[in-house]
Amino acid sequence: MRLWHVDLLEYLPKGQLLSQWRELNSIFAKEDKHILINYIYEYPKCELYVYTKKVIDEMKKRGYKIRTYEKMNKYFGNIESVKNVKPFRNHHDNEYLQICYYNLKEKFIRGQKDYEEDMYNNLCKYVNDILLSQ
Repeated sequence: MRLWHVDLLEYLPKGQLLSQWRELNSIFAKEDKHILINYIYEYPKCELYVYTKKVIDEMKKRGYKIRTYEKMNKYFGNIESVKNVKPFRNHHDNEYLQICYYNLKEKFIRGQKDYEEDMYNNLCKYVNDILLSQ
């Protein structure tokens, strides 16, 4: 269980992006506790909402269909659209970006079937640009 660095969602292979939606729905249903996601409960729910919307937007951009929003709607209730919030800003920092990058790098090196070379190369360029600008 992992929530990917918010800036890397567009570089996730199909399997990881769809897994994000499953993991989010698991959080919505039972507020899962796991060492890799416990930090999200330190933040206001609106930040998870923003993250969720970014996952949904990326899925829609790729043409993936979402069958139901029932668990999400129940979990968030009446949260309005939130603007100019970078979710989990104290955790989704450059160190976490590197952790996620190396996780995705391993998936590519090991030959994950749905991880296209162009997407991986774009990920590398993005991460290198961010890290070099520090």
